[in-house]
Amino acid sequence: MKKSTEQAVTISDSQQSAPLSPAQRRFNDLIAKIKTRRARLLEWDKSSSDFHKKYAEQFIPLDQELRELHIQSIHRLHEAWSQKGLTKGERVTLSEIIADMAFATLRHTDDIELKLIYNQHSGSDYDGEARADLDDMKQAMEEALDMDLGDELDGASPEEMMEKLQAVLDEKERQYLAAEQAREEARRASRKKSARQQAAETKKEAERTELSKSIREVYRKLASALHPDREPDASERERKTMLMQQVNQAYEKNDLLRLLELQLELEHIDQHALNGIHEERLVHYNQILKEQLGELDQEIRHVEMHFKQSFGLSPHARVNPAMIVRNLNKDLTVMREERQHVRSQLADFGDVQHIKLWLKHAKRQRARLWDEDGLY
Repeated sequence: MKKSTEQAVTISDSQQSAPLSPAQRRFNDLIAKIKTRRARLLEWDKSSSDFHKKYAEQFIPLDQELRELHIQSIHRLHEAWSQKGLTKGERVTLSEIIADMAFATLRHTDDIELKLIYNQHSGSDYDGEARADLDDMKQAMEEALDMDLGDELDGASPEEMMEKLQAVLDEKERQYLAAEQAREEARRASRKKSARQQAAETKKEAERTELSKSIREVYRKLASALHPDREPDASERERKTMLMQQVNQAYEKNDLLRLLELQLELEHIDQHALNGIHEERLVHYNQILKEQLGELDQEIRHVEMHFKQSFGLSPHARVNPAMIVRNLNKDLTVMREERQHVRSQLADFGDVQHIKLWLKHAKRQRARLWDEDGLY
């Protein structure tokens, strides 16, 4: 009967008279950690796929609908502002609210009519403010980097400025690392290595050769058994060809665990053979597995950082595959409730009496927020 492709690669003490050695325990520990990291990457793959699908199909359209509803609300309040029935104080309050709403909405859209409404109620010029903010940002960047960014960023958006800043920082980092490497190479060339240093380097090179030899031996055994040209049966030849592709992929990645799993699957090793791996060979295996674990950890960090960058999250934000879709669902629930609320408000904004009641509530709310912020 054909075995599953995920065999349990572990050293068991149930068939041994003595307890597991430190190297054997280390082997089992590394295997368990690698499997945990593999599972984590699979979780990220599935959760990311679910997240991107829901984000594209539900979040983006709902976000756009909310923006359009907010723009409609601003226009409706602007129309009501010039109508009869509002006191002078109510008009002042309403004008302040309209300016705040327009300013917040303009951060996400370049609506000319909305800018005119903001300018009228704020007594300012939105484009002028935006240019001044960008000039301040550019000046801060130049001071922080101690360099002149020239005129190429004049008229650039905040996003374009941040992209330029990141490019400059990346180039500075590249130059710094290149200079450090050059200095280190110069230092090494200028000093004669001691006998101890030469011995350490020789030992390290020998260990690296042994590590390559260890994983190459596993690969050769599998390649010899799976060579498709030696199989007369067509269906078996096809199966071996697919397995050989997996072996080659694992070998290219130095994926020792996958090679051992394939050995178990093909019954080229058994539990007794795993238990009897020589201590010296185990040390080599453990070094390979340790490096493999480090590569998996780095891959997980890359996946997490890419996700945070793609959706504007802080680099220090904590994310995990279990929470991203759950948090998106929470956001969608809040957005749907807000949509219903704004729709209801839009209907009320057609009546001046409703606006007067809404202004009283809004004024109390603004006063409470100011008081909590220590402005009064």
